[in-house]
Amino acid sequence: MTRSERPPCRTQGDWQRWAAIRGQSYTIGVEEEVILLDVQSHALAQCAETVIDQLEPSLAQHLTPETHSGVLELKTGVHQRVRDAAAELGATRRELNRQLRPLGLCAASVGCYPLQAGEPIGISTSPRYQAIEESMRALVHRAPTMALHVHVGVLDPEDAVLLLGRLSAVVPLLIALSANSPVCEGRDGGFASERIAIFQAYPRTGIAREFKSYDEYVASIGTMIDAGAIPDPTFLWWDVRLNPAIGTVEVRAMDAQVATADSAAIVALIQCLARLSLEEGPLAPRPSPEVLAENRFLAARDGLDALLIDPERGELVPVCETVELAVRRCRPHAAVLGCSVELERVLQLAALGGAARQRRAMLRGGPAALARMLATTFEADPYRPSAPRFTRPAPLEPGCLEVTV
Repeated sequence: MTRSERPPCRTQGDWQRWAAIRGQSYTIGVEEEVILLDVQSHALAQCAETVIDQLEPSLAQHLTPETHSGVLELKTGVHQRVRDAAAELGATRRELNRQLRPLGLCAASVGCYPLQAGEPIGISTSPRYQAIEESMRALVHRAPTMALHVHVGVLDPEDAVLLLGRLSAVVPLLIALSANSPVCEGRDGGFASERIAIFQAYPRTGIAREFKSYDEYVASIGTMIDAGAIPDPTFLWWDVRLNPAIGTVEVRAMDAQVATADSAAIVALIQCLARLSLEEGPLAPRPSPEVLAENRFLAARDGLDALLIDPERGELVPVCETVELAVRRCRPHAAVLGCSVELERVLQLAALGGAARQRRAMLRGGPAALARMLATTFEADPYRPSAPRFTRPAPLEPGCLEVTV
């Protein structure tokens, strides 16, 4: 049997089978990476794996280690409404901080660790992250970066491929809106999202190309898996990627947000853009790869002050114009999805984003003041519209989130 005749991509199992989320499409799940800090000095605490073992099981099931040993990932279950996902995330934050305090630790949510690390950057010991270290070598020992990941449930793999292309086209908008890492290793390097600049040193990052069908996607990715270059699709670190094992399109372009309310606004925008893309059509035509890549760079550099290329008008346009257009187009979809309140907060975030707030804190007292602000905001995070206390998530089963870098 020739290679073209045999079933595609069987060497690593049936990874290509699309596992549809049960129930309504456009369900969401959220993953948020946070840093562990010493409660007094705010130094990076590289002990994520041992810390999880010391937490109560009802909390620990919401958490996993990440690539770097000073980072934890908080994860929600699958939700239909943004407010419920955000409430679960906020409750997890509060309970995490409560249980970290007796250990002399606290947490913060931000795109980059803002201070100089006092010791070499450690890597988690799980097989996945050890394999990443072996593959990435010096690249993995970079400054820790933290992202916000949003999974959108899609029932049909052909719709998922379509959504992959259309959400990839709005990545510059999402980067600009979420830019929350101007300070890294004690300095402001001039980027609103330093995380983007650091993380793109990895292979298989950036914006995925357009695929005409799910079969084309499977054939392309299967070549890498069959050859043994990567073990599965979760080693593709694109800004938007498909996750066949759980039936989601995963948007990964955003910096982690300081406050849960900001995360909720971005999640609402993504959920609405997903519905807009599949029910009506794209927010705007997808630019050429060259224009899209340049807009991605401009968004990471300038954040909400960015001027992005509008290929139809042939000029640079303020990104906030695109934000306003997106909110306007998404309002009918927000009404259907039940996230109108969260979507409107996108406009508040656009008026004063995370990067600008961090720079204000830096002006008041330097990197140390910024670190205090991040930790204090995480601890005092008030988001609790429908979860007055910490609750156990739904059991993890097909259709729920898996944890990946």
